[in-house]
Amino acid sequence: MVKGRLEAFSDGVLAIIITIMVLELKVPEGGNWASLKPLVPKFLAYIFSFIYVGIYWNNHHHLFQAVKKVNGSILWANLHLLFWLSLMPVATEWIGATRFSKNPVAAYGIGLIMCAIAYTILENLILKSEGENSRLKEAIHSKSKEYISIIFYISGIATSFFYPYIAIGFYYIVALIWLIPDKRIEKLLKED
Repeated sequence: MVKGRLEAFSDGVLAIIITIMVLELKVPEGGNWASLKPLVPKFLAYIFSFIYVGIYWNNHHHLFQAVKKVNGSILWANLHLLFWLSLMPVATEWIGATRFSKNPVAAYGIGLIMCAIAYTILENLILKSEGENSRLKEAIHSKSKEYISIIFYISGIATSFFYPYIAIGFYYIVALIWLIPDKRIEKLLKED
């Protein structure tokens, strides 16, 4: 199967996720700068989640630029990833509305780790489909970023029940790790 429909559908879902998140930001009640103050936690949560959705879109795009074909397993794995990403607006609203309290921050971290697991499943199925001797498999031989991310997510979830802002720091570090597109795949694409 060709990959174009999967990419187009994924792009559409991610655009809707971002739209839903921004629509949760309500107009302030007053006309002065002080009326913006209650929106600060929600706006920070939005920025944080926008960056995460952007990271997934960017890495998804890079990954699929290197993919030759897709199969049913890849389609389902992609839907699995989109499912977890589609919960991002709910988690974003919850952490913003509660000013980053412990349970919402833990739930946010659980959502992030589930997105990471879903992306890893998708990546592994793609590598299996592309074959043992594929250039993509050669490019993605190291999984250190993935393992570091999981460790930081688990640390963030565990920490969230005692120090939610430190937990957000763990999640932020993972975002920084992935902010730059996957150089392994970019190098592969330049060789083509």
